[in-house]
Order: sequence, then structure tokens, then C-alpha cells
Amino acid sequence: MTSHVGEEEVVGLCRDLIRIDSTNAGDNSGPGERAAAEYVAEKLAEVGLEPRILESDTGRANVIARIEGTDPGRDALLLHGHLDVVPFNAADWTHHPLSGEIADGCVWGRGAVDMKDMDAMILAVVRQRLSEGRRPPRDVVLAFTADEEAGGHYGAQWLVNEHPDVFEGCTEAIGEVGGFSVSIGEQKRLYLIEAAEKGIAWMRLTATGRAGHGSMLNSDNAVTELAAAVARIGRHEWPVRLTPTVRAFLEETSAALHLEFDPENAEATVAKLGPLARMIGAVLRNTANPTMLEGGYKANVIPQTATAHVDGRFLPGYEEEFFQTVDELLGPNVTREFVYHDIAVETGFDGPLVRAMADALVAEDPGAHAVPYTLSGGTDLKAFSRLGIRGFGFAPLRLPDDLDFSGMFHGIDERVPVDALQFGVRVLDRFLDHS
Repeated sequence: MTSHVGEEEVVGLCRDLIRIDSTNAGDNSGPGERAAAEYVAEKLAEVGLEPRILESDTGRANVIARIEGTDPGRDALLLHGHLDVVPFNAADWTHHPLSGEIADGCVWGRGAVDMKDMDAMILAVVRQRLSEGRRPPRDVVLAFTADEEAGGHYGAQWLVNEHPDVFEGCTEAIGEVGGFSVSIGEQKRLYLIEAAEKGIAWMRLTATGRAGHGSMLNSDNAVTELAAAVARIGRHEWPVRLTPTVRAFLEETSAALHLEFDPENAEATVAKLGPLARMIGAVLRNTANPTMLEGGYKANVIPQTATAHVDGRFLPGYEEEFFQTVDELLGPNVTREFVYHDIAVETGFDGPLVRAMADALVAEDPGAHAVPYTLSGGTDLKAFSRLGIRGFGFAPLRLPDDLDFSGMFHGIDERVPVDALQFGVRVLDRFLDHS
């Protein structure tokens, strides 16, 4: 990098964004993203861009801008980040979640890791490059979206459906939940780059029976039928399915840790991964977790219907198997419907973009080793993939060994180290030079 302006500015940008309340409760009742979008648009306009604020509903604002590259004949690159954050209970936090306070070398607040940190890094590196007259080698589209935390209906999904033209020429993308470090010794760090995401199936289950008095015999009890189905689903042991990304992760991580990887017993390998086990264990198989139950309205009345909710997640390539199994577990007297359903995505961990990410990491951290991994949740990448865009999670952060990074997503005391933000700006700058 030719100066340290972006490194110095990123901390202030992150603090400013955290202080803007953009809480998304999922019911379109919150403050929305408009204030955050206006802040982002102003920062982009100050360096000569012409950002557009696109609202899908009152206050539900998205920001789009395009930077012209030096080679207009190349396909464009999408950099995306969401502006909304999940709700919080301020009383549970050490520092107020909207304070953006700096303490213990970290910026604290809701969104510090999910994902106003990456928003700030994108803004910082773009502002530095444009103020210095350094254009990227190809067009770069910037998208700061609404509503990612509730499925993107007012954000990425809406943009893809209503304004696909703003992504014209985009074939590749980088976004959240990837590029962060996991130490495997004093001199070596794995940087996990998201190359796949599980699909999502939030389902409402309904059992219908015969209503009646609670004191009478009833062989058609909706609560009994539903409870049995929920128990079958919750206790089902899903088989291990090694997708290409999961296999690659386990092979490379095992080699780095000098462990033997046995593909016939992947769980044994995962069990030796320490803090990584929680994150990786969920992507060895499909999952279906019952989360809500509702039935009846009086202790002595057998209700006609009872309902439950299940959070299902399926691996890339295993959606059909997932639903076939769920339907078998439900039995003939329980029906399901979607509360929310979205695709799984996966791409190969190869090509010039992957090399650009890996090389940028090594340039700033000689002990870096980039490895692909599968995210058990979902991001806006699902929506953008519908346009044929190949995406990765790459929000680069070099983290201290003792920071429970994955545990802070939607958790309390969310925070990001100041030096990790500055590291991310340097890496993104190098990445853009060679992307």
C-alpha cells in the first residue's frame, strides 16, 4: 500500500457504523438501514463515486456503486456487505452494543464481526485507493445490503429480482464469514475462506387430529402425533457426507496439524480440531433441529391441531436426500410447509481469485495458509449466486489465539481487534491489485 490512510480510517468507520442503530428483528419493525446507507453513500461520494440508494420498503435501504477498472473488457468483481445487525439486550454486554467503544485493543459493539467490520474495511480501502487515483484492474461493484439477517427479502434477494442490472458483468464476489485466522502454532495460521454454504429449510410442521375432552379416550390426538414426529426428527442420526469443500478442509487442516485424516471416520479427525470442532462438526452432515412447539389452549381440551418448527440445514448436493428423510420421519399424519427455504451453494477452491486471496494473506502474514470451508449458515451469497456469480467469504482478519470469534456472531460482547481491522485493509488492498 502506498500509505496508511485506510488503516487509520477503518477504525473510525467501524465505530461510526456500529453507532448507527440498524437492528433487524425480522418483522420489518426496526429502524431499518436507511441511516447506515446514507452514511456509506456519503463516504463513497466523497471520493468521487456516484452511489445509488435503493429502497425496497420504507427505510430498508441498499447502497450500490461501481468503480471503473483499468481493463473494461474483464468481468466485474462484486464486494458485498450487509448493513443490518441482529437484536441485542444491552444489559448483558460489558460495553453498550451501540457504543463503538474501544477497549482492550478492540472495537466493541453489535456488528463488530457481523459485519460492520467488513463494511468499514471495504469503505476504507476504496476511499484510500480512489483518493490516491489507484483504480482496480477490473470493474468493482460495491453492494451494501439490507435485511441479510432475515433472509435478504428487502436486500440481496430484492436487488437480484428487481435490479439485476446493477450487477452487470459480475462473475465473482467476496463477502462475509471467511478469511479469518485460526492459529495452529506460533508460526502458522489457517485462514478459513468460505467456499460453500449449507442450504436452509425452516419448516412448520402441523398435525391434525380429532378435538375432544381431555378426560376421554382419543386415538387421534394431534399433540401426540406431532410430539412423536418431532422426537423422531430431533433424534435422527444423519449420516456423514463429505462434500468436496469439507473433504478439502479436513485434508489440508489435518496435514497442517500433522494428523492422519481417515475419510471413513471424519468425526474422529474433527474431534481433534479443538475450537474448530464446533464450527466444522455441523457441516459433516445434514441437520434438523426442532426449535418451537405449540398446541392447545386449555389443559382439559384435546386440540384439533398442533404445530412445531424445525430448523433444517442441508449440504450442497444433498437437498433431495434431506427432504426425503424428513418426510419419512414425519409419518403420514404430519405435514410440513416452508417458513423459509434457500439453496445450498458450493464452488471449487481454485483459479486466479483464490490465488489472489491466498497471496494477499501470505504477503501480510508469512505464516498464513488459506483453506476452504463450508458455512453451516447462510449469507447474501445465496442470492447473488442466482445471477451466476461465484462467491467466497473473505473478510480477512488476523485474530489472537484466545478470541472466540465464531462464538461472537449474534452473541454478547461482540468485538473486533483494532489491529485485525487494519490487517484486513492491507490484505484487501493487495487482493484488489491482483483480483
